[in-house]
Amino acid sequence: MLKSPLRRYLPVLLFMCVTFLMTMGVLGQEEAAAAAEGGGTHAEEKTLWETIIEGGPLLMIIWVAIVGTSVIMVTLIVQNIMTMKADKLAPPALVQSLQQTIGAGNYQEAWEICNQNKNYLGNVLKAGLSRIGRGKEAVEDAVAEHGLREATLMRTRNSYLSVIGVVSPMIGLLGTVIGMIGAFAVLGAQGIKNPQALAARIGEVLIATASGLFIAIPAFVAYYIFRNVSQKVIVLADDTVNNLLLDIPYEELAGVQIGENFNAGGGGRATGGARKVSMALTTNCPVCGGAVSPGANPCPHCAATLDWAA
Repeated sequence: MLKSPLRRYLPVLLFMCVTFLMTMGVLGQEEAAAAAEGGGTHAEEKTLWETIIEGGPLLMIIWVAIVGTSVIMVTLIVQNIMTMKADKLAPPALVQSLQQTIGAGNYQEAWEICNQNKNYLGNVLKAGLSRIGRGKEAVEDAVAEHGLREATLMRTRNSYLSVIGVVSPMIGLLGTVIGMIGAFAVLGAQGIKNPQALAARIGEVLIATASGLFIAIPAFVAYYIFRNVSQKVIVLADDTVNNLLLDIPYEELAGVQIGENFNAGGGGRATGGARKVSMALTTNCPVCGGAVSPGANPCPHCAATLDWAA
């Protein structure tokens, strides 16, 4: 499914394709007229559309495929222009909000902000915050894993332009070959009675190959441009994610659960739920940070249930 902003461009793209076909039809008609005048005989003037119809269902399918690939190509180009921007992957307003939230230690609130913003920064940072209680290494692994996933999705969408660049000339060549088969079949049956008309017919079928190249060239150019742009914006977005996670005190947050199962009481701190506490290593509540005696349950400060470990 196309996103709603792109649906507004579909009528324009379809209009461009129809205009392109009509232009080729006019050219085909002019070629037929010129061939008739040059031959000195009266020849029936045909547009390219009439020639396509006479070519049979297979040739019509090929032209539909050519038009379809052109629509998809322009749609992908518009979509990449709209999405492959640094301020789309990491919106400045979102970055500022997360800087304030994470700087204040409200990690659950930061996770909720990321959950509400479905973009590169939100998805990657959300995965890192979900593992914040497991230590710095786990957070870095989550960020790298989800960053690669988001980058792959973006590059996959762009790779379709390369596919179109390869396939469209082949589709056009197939249409030309089918048209040439018909032209030479007429030549074999009737002989060379009107070479001008035969040359005009060959010129018409070659338009299919030209159309395929007309689609392939901008598709390849756009593919390589957007490939370089995607690498640049992804690097900038990754730097933003790493800067947001730079000063997090992972040791103090050991065992904290961030995400849907986090029982938040306010300010990004939990007020309930069981937390394992080592009797040998700490005398502070991992929930509120208040001093507790080993074995005390619940916490006298926040009433959290503590699961003391040996």
